[in-house]
Amino acid sequence: MAAERGIPAEFLDGFVRIVAEASTTGRRLTRDELDSRRALGERAAEAGHGLRTLVGVHLAAARAHTYDRAATLDGVLTAVEQGVDAFAEGYERAQRLAVRREEAARREFIDDLLHGRSDLGLLAERAERFGLRLSFAHAVAVAQGERSYDEGDSAPRDVERALTARFGDRNVLLTTKDGRLVCIAPGDQDEVLAHFAKQAHAATDGGRVAIGRPQSGPGGVVQSYEEALGALDLAVRLELDEPVLRAADLLVYPVLTRDRQAMADLVLNALGPLQQARGGARPLIETLAVYFDTGCVAAEAARRLSLSVRAFTYRLARIHQLTGADPADPVHRYTLQTAVIGARLLDWPAQQF
Repeated sequence: MAAERGIPAEFLDGFVRIVAEASTTGRRLTRDELDSRRALGERAAEAGHGLRTLVGVHLAAARAHTYDRAATLDGVLTAVEQGVDAFAEGYERAQRLAVRREEAARREFIDDLLHGRSDLGLLAERAERFGLRLSFAHAVAVAQGERSYDEGDSAPRDVERALTARFGDRNVLLTTKDGRLVCIAPGDQDEVLAHFAKQAHAATDGGRVAIGRPQSGPGGVVQSYEEALGALDLAVRLELDEPVLRAADLLVYPVLTRDRQAMADLVLNALGPLQQARGGARPLIETLAVYFDTGCVAAEAARRLSLSVRAFTYRLARIHQLTGADPADPVHRYTLQTAVIGARLLDWPAQQF
């Protein structure tokens, strides 16, 4: 009967005999008998058979057997219950172990993928198991909230459900890394990353999301991931307000800081004299930053800084007086704006150089 359902008879080995013996005397199954059932349950799970079918086969075998007259219905049912319960316990134990192994393999793969620590050829082979084809271009989005997240939290599960409901199976990998939500998607499916950004922003209670550029090949994922991390770092240092940042839109900033010494010289040259002001350079640097962020509209900049327009224009005049550069002059403005960006990136004047 087991063979009729595609279940090898070995998984029923000794079951009917144990039930028959136990039901005759009314005894409980021994420890060895229960252990044998658990061992068979583990083997059945490892072989990939369904638990529902296995239980059905056990019940059918018990029902088809002809029992001794001394056996009672209650004794048979009790023995069957104990035997099947032990079998299911072994089956579930094997499944939990398999899940833990799968989770460990997935985490190891993700760590290797996002840090480029594995042979790229082997990494590409392992990636197919998790739905990624690394021969194509991929892009990575990273969401960072006020707290850390891991894969067991509700936030990544909510985002994953939203992505699956919207796009189904699109060869997308959603995970967590260092407390952040990470989404890896094919490079030509920007709509997936855009939807991830929207859902992750909500799930992390207003967290910021950065999207790296699509990059090709097995090493492309780590490149895009690092770009996204770099964008998050820039957002903090530049005090950017946008909830979603794209690395492609921020390429000018790495260029500006590529020669750190040259940028430091520019900052000291252009903004160093502001340290002579009462209160130091920071308030005047903030004044310039807001002025440039508003498109050099003094009234709007004054509103954002909670200043009167008169007080604000006095600050601009003071900057002109100290530095010799007029923020309203287009030529001077470019130098000052670049220096302000450099000051933010280098955390000056908090960090002296």
